[in-house]
Amino acid sequence: MRLLQYKSDGNFSLTEFFESDIPKYAILSHRWGAEEVTFKDLMDGTSKSKAGYSKIQFCGEQAKRNGLQYFWVDTCCIDKSNAVELQEAINSMFRWYQHAIKCYVYLPDVSRSNSADGSNEPWESTFRKSEWFTRGWTLQELIAPASVDFFSKEGELLGNKASLERYICEITGIPVNALRGSPLSGFSVTERMLWAVSRETYRQEDKAYSLLGIFDVNMPLIYSEGKDKALQRLREEIDKASKGTRREDFSVVFSLYGVHDIERFVAREAELSEIHRELGGDGSRRTVILHGLGGIGKTQLSVAYAKRHKDSYSAIFWLNIKDEDSLKQSFVRMARQILRDHPLALRLSNVDTNDSLDKVVDVVKAWLSRPNNTRWLMIFDNYDNPKLPKNSDPAALDIRKFLPESHQGSIIITTRSSQVRIGHCIYIQKLGDVCDSLEILSNVSRREGVRSDPDAIILAKELDGLPLALATAGAYLDQVAVSLSDYLRLYKQSWMQLQESSPELGSYEDRTLYSTWRISFNYVRQQNYLSAKLLCFWAYFDRQDLWLELLQHSDSNDPAWVQELTKDEVSFHQAVRVLSSHGLVEVDTSSQGLIESRGYSIHGCVHSWTIHVLNQAWDQGFARLAIKFIGSHIPEKQTLLPWLTQRRLLQHAMRCSYMVLNSLVLDDDVVWECHQLGNLYSDQGKLVEAEQMYQRALQGYEKAWGPEHTSTLDTVNNLGLLYANQGKLVEAEQMYQRALQGYEKAWGLEHTSTLNTVNNLGNLYANQGKLVEAEQMYQRALQGKEKAWGPEHTSTLNTVNNLGNLYADQGKLVKAEQMYQRALQGKEKAWGREHTSTLNTVNNLGLLYANQGKLVEAEQMYQRALQGYEKAWGLEHTSTLNTVNNLGNLYANQGKLVEAEQMYQRALQGYEKAWGPEHTSTLDTVNNLGLLYANQGKLVEAEQMYQRALQGKEKAWGLEHTSTLITVNNLGNLYADQGKLVEAEQMYQRALQGKEKAWGREHTSTLNT
Repeated sequence: MRLLQYKSDGNFSLTEFFESDIPKYAILSHRWGAEEVTFKDLMDGTSKSKAGYSKIQFCGEQAKRNGLQYFWVDTCCIDKSNAVELQEAINSMFRWYQHAIKCYVYLPDVSRSNSADGSNEPWESTFRKSEWFTRGWTLQELIAPASVDFFSKEGELLGNKASLERYICEITGIPVNALRGSPLSGFSVTERMLWAVSRETYRQEDKAYSLLGIFDVNMPLIYSEGKDKALQRLREEIDKASKGTRREDFSVVFSLYGVHDIERFVAREAELSEIHRELGGDGSRRTVILHGLGGIGKTQLSVAYAKRHKDSYSAIFWLNIKDEDSLKQSFVRMARQILRDHPLALRLSNVDTNDSLDKVVDVVKAWLSRPNNTRWLMIFDNYDNPKLPKNSDPAALDIRKFLPESHQGSIIITTRSSQVRIGHCIYIQKLGDVCDSLEILSNVSRREGVRSDPDAIILAKELDGLPLALATAGAYLDQVAVSLSDYLRLYKQSWMQLQESSPELGSYEDRTLYSTWRISFNYVRQQNYLSAKLLCFWAYFDRQDLWLELLQHSDSNDPAWVQELTKDEVSFHQAVRVLSSHGLVEVDTSSQGLIESRGYSIHGCVHSWTIHVLNQAWDQGFARLAIKFIGSHIPEKQTLLPWLTQRRLLQHAMRCSYMVLNSLVLDDDVVWECHQLGNLYSDQGKLVEAEQMYQRALQGYEKAWGPEHTSTLDTVNNLGLLYANQGKLVEAEQMYQRALQGYEKAWGLEHTSTLNTVNNLGNLYANQGKLVEAEQMYQRALQGKEKAWGPEHTSTLNTVNNLGNLYADQGKLVKAEQMYQRALQGKEKAWGREHTSTLNTVNNLGLLYANQGKLVEAEQMYQRALQGYEKAWGLEHTSTLNTVNNLGNLYANQGKLVEAEQMYQRALQGYEKAWGPEHTSTLDTVNNLGLLYANQGKLVEAEQMYQRALQGKEKAWGLEHTSTLITVNNLGNLYADQGKLVEAEQMYQRALQGKEKAWGREHTSTLNT
């Protein structure tokens, strides 16, 4: 291949490359005109005198703009006087265009400026009429390259193949998929011939030669043979590339009579290409198995393939293999099809199709096995009850008895069973692109604007890419005047009633969503009763990530089937494997398998079916058992990497909460479990849900054990923690005091439960600015824990960390660092570097270093904490946001104001979402934004932030809390900058008096004021 190169002196050089050495290049597509530059012109130096030289310059300059050194132009890069070279070039042309990085289409008959006759015809109109679209060679030049840019005669860019796609489709009749690079083998011979039917070529034989690449064939060029002979040879080459010969001897008119079809098939291009690739070849037997969940669209995929590739086969036959009788009747229909087109077919003509069905099957198989009859396609649909070693159903079918004996032809089998393995298996999954789901909804509902409707997008995501569910919804919306949001509400609230009233779908074998999986369930129940029990039980969990260890909390009082299911890995995985083989269950790709085994998931629509069909009579025992398993699996904070298990459990916990809050399980039966769920939600920053569960647990414990039982007090203590996190400090103190008094009475002053509440009271007093009382609590807790557990116990270290916080607040930075370092070393030893409790101390050290002006060390601590929190809790957890806020403070101190604002805004949005606009953590970030705006000179915005923070803090903390006073001091600074000196002094005096009272006269914050 010869390529041109634009040299620095404005001239061009021509270099020949072999296949393996060809560099990246651009390529020109154009309509030949007068005075084109030839290879000879370039060689003898006369090229610049020709009009066509400007096109070469245009192509070279455009390639240079796109960062390409080399380019190719057909007029001068081929020596057409050399017949061998010309033949090789024409047979390689499609590939050359296909491999080009850029293709430039130069249109001399399209202008962006006014036309010569003074009319103001827009360029789009002349673009549609361009002669470029009428030429034979430009067909492959349009289709082959991935990137095609169109230019006017002035050299201005008009658009590209993607942006002008609608115009090009309308002008050429070429399908969008072909323009977007779908394999051309996916389009029938007739289709591709039609693309070229109205195109002209200067030499009549080129009508055929210009299509060599379109059909991926090669043949010698004979420029004296004429158009008809050239096209005939092309047809022969196409037939040779296809399977078999003498097609007309065995051709049967294409018909899908009796097969349920849809008007417009959506998506599945990758699957269609894979089917065609696997069925291609030399005529020997090729079999493709399409397996997947019922309703996933296997049948419609087969229909779409048959329609698209009907010209690739001499005959296509559709057989229903749901049972033996249906299959034999399908063979009768096949025999009649064949006899209609071949009335003298050997043996078939002597068979009465109303006679013995077995005889009909035999003679049809014999006809399919005849020599040269290799281009047929048989589609066996609904092979859902295959004869397998563990399938004892006497009605199960062995498909091999119905296949032709000869090793020829093509076969597609659709089945729900992944155990059918007599060919290339393709697992048909849900639609991955929500746009495809919206297209099905739009097509079936016949409603305008569905593709851009927000409610439609929500509905499509709820139905999760299941074509049957989408078609069912579309059919209902077509016939019933309800909004999309109302349909979604009905789907969630009245699933069974909605499904029973939905129209039956002719395009699916099982006409309704609620009946489609009953067949699979019956087969499952026959094969393994534990599998059937597990599927029923799944209704009481979330649909995603159900794993073995979660279910291994059964005891002797639980049903025998649960104990048998979870006794070991083999039993559990054997039960899951049966469900998986019917497409009902799949491995959960999102499950975290770092601590325990990988989980499994079921489709959302199947999950709804298990709830409303398999569990129409709600089973309180199942519900109680599910909540017990989940509650028992919630890890303590002291365990290794507890957040990994917590995150896996969260969706299951939401399912449990739904059952508790909607009285689907008796509260008295799940009191301890509600307490556990409260712990999980609290750790995950879901405080509303945590409070709901704690309140249920508290009511249950008080009813069962009384208000002073230690289990009751545990929930009271945790409610105190929750209220403190919510900024409800009065309620928090009430809970702590109640818990403390109860523990002291039940356990004594030095019991560890008592000491934990003492520690919590210390945190509360510190947050209230009662630093003396806080230190008393911490010292009592520390001494007691060191005595009970020792100095290195993690609970002891938590109190050490809290004392560090207190000393930092008091300005005792040396003592604070000592506490932090002791806590950090102990936690790293006990839990490791990435445990969230370790990260809490790392974050606190960052705060301390920032206060000491050690900004490099502070940033290192913050970044370590942030990365750890994001990994453990996620981007929006409040612990993550605390460190984000701290990084904002650090960047502000470093003068990185843009980065600081980004951190503050991220923290603020997260806090408002998690805590609400009036939470004290939210208000701290609001105050910090005020500081930032003041430093940026945005004084109006700064005052708005300070006033919001001050009003919120006065409401939450009171007038004299140190956090309130910090904002008061900041307002004083702002008023001073604004020249409002009287107001500034008032703020400073208030802040000074409050800080002297809280911290003393020598605290650094007092002195700063």
